[in-house]
Amino acid sequence: WGLSMALHEESVLDPRFGDYVNHDFAEYHIATNADVGEIDVSWIEEADPHVNPMGVKGIGEIGIVGTAAAIANAVYHATGIRVRDLPITLDKLLP
Repeated sequence: WGLSMALHEESVLDPRFGDYVNHDFAEYHIATNADVGEIDVSWIEEADPHVNPMGVKGIGEIGIVGTAAAIANAVYHATGIRVRDLPITLDKLLP
């Protein structure tokens, strides 16, 4: 989820050992279905023989790309603070 990338996901390294501190889903927070509103999906039948021999395409990757940027811009318009480091957390918005 792009929402998760913008607001939750962060890899934390232990500076002493260089190992990940949050290496499992108990520590690496991701958004769940309860965090995301209802999504309306429309299937579009489209023949495209140039994609690959099976004619299949990915469905989720494209929507994730701009989501974090859109959320960062929404935070900027609401607060006047430009956050350039993900995830966007409250401590990055407070002086």
